Amino acid sequence: MPKQMSLPASVALPEILDCERLVWEALIRGDQAADAAALHPEFLGVYPSGFANRQDHVAQLDAGPSVASYHLSDARILDLGPTCQCLSYRARFTRPGCEHAEEMYVSSIWQWQGEGWINIFSQDTPLACG
Repeated sequence: MPKQMSLPASVALPEILDCERLVWEALIRGDQAADAAALHPEFLGVYPSGFANRQDHVAQLDAGPSVASYHLSDARILDLGPTCQCLSYRARFTRPGCEHAEEMYVSSIWQWQGEGWINIFSQDTPLACG
């Protein structure tokens, strides 16, 4: 059996970052179908409010968009094996109807599913003040 090789970080980072942006764009559009499509059925989110599954993540869009604008920076990739990559970055975003921006660090694990990447885990860490 041939050995599977991990994607080099230089290849994985742009591809995984594009996948992550699809989630953010779904939040801007309030697109529950696009949000669900990006998340593994067993998705786990770890947030300041607690644990969330795929349905919880999608439900945040029940009332429409949850993000008005965003900017991702300081992105880096951690190779977790032949089919998993961990994307970590800093996010600055605004919510609809709010003028002040929020910032957090995000780590998302993306798994190759044969037809594309799917988000299996995400953790948001609010930026410390002061």
